[in-house]
Amino acid sequence: MKLAKPTTLKEVAEFLGCRFTGNPDHEITGINEIHKVVPGDIVFVDFEKYYKKALESAATTILIDKEVECPEGKGLLISESPFDDFNKLTRYYNPERFSYTSVSETAAIDPSAEIGANVVIGANVSVGKNTIIFPGAVIEQDSIIGDNVVIGPNSVIGHYAFYYKKKTDGFDRMYSCGRTIIEDDVEIGALCTIDRGVSGDTVIGAGSKLDNQVHIGHDTVVGKKCLFAANVGVAGCVTIQDRVTLWGQVGVASDILIGEGAVVLAQSGINKSLEGGKTYFGSPAGEARVKFREIAAIKRIPEILENL
Repeated sequence: MKLAKPTTLKEVAEFLGCRFTGNPDHEITGINEIHKVVPGDIVFVDFEKYYKKALESAATTILIDKEVECPEGKGLLISESPFDDFNKLTRYYNPERFSYTSVSETAAIDPSAEIGANVVIGANVSVGKNTIIFPGAVIEQDSIIGDNVVIGPNSVIGHYAFYYKKKTDGFDRMYSCGRTIIEDDVEIGALCTIDRGVSGDTVIGAGSKLDNQVHIGHDTVVGKKCLFAANVGVAGCVTIQDRVTLWGQVGVASDILIGEGAVVLAQSGINKSLEGGKTYFGSPAGEARVKFREIAAIKRIPEILENL
């Protein structure tokens, strides 16, 4: 998430009531979680095993729970609870704007778009030319819907990311301040859910088609002209390149990459990155031709045992 106006290390430390290390005028231009950071961003870290990753990331300001050596050119914010302070920052710079009307006054909807009955369109949403949104759909704040998009009945675009911190008294949700971007010529079926980014963008690439009851997790980027059949579930922070096909009930674990042109057959489970241009099957998914040979071999086991 980019800030509307840059701020400084000292100003953020005063707002949070925490100590800082570095140049007081060190500039901060954005807030992001570790998967999306770029120079100018704040990132948080509250586990020592991840200190190195955060300190060496592209982020130039680190919200951390222990005073450590500050890398050159960066700034540190020393906090007793980085997770809570990160939430405090994101809520301050991008507060939740709950709408009590069907269409927010701050939404920008092209006159050529068709909006069905009982559709809810939140704050700062934009809807492009010739887009059709069927009855009951909900488009939550900051979502960007391109031209010639179809969104099916009762689908939800831009709801909270599934991101929690476990505490002794339960789970605290990470406040989602990112966006959901649906590019041109995308079709989304009925009862689909596409979560907004935690602090970055969830993207559905141009020309992609999603069947009914598909779920896309936070900060996932789906390429152009992809095809997802019913009940596909994709976790957060996944990168899916162009022209990937996921058939029915495929499940995808978080933080992996699926290469361009890959095809994954129905009911497969993907737990690691896959090369493009191949067909996959099984759980865990592997190349289909190998998996089918394995299945054929397993079927012969009773016969083999009988002949021992």
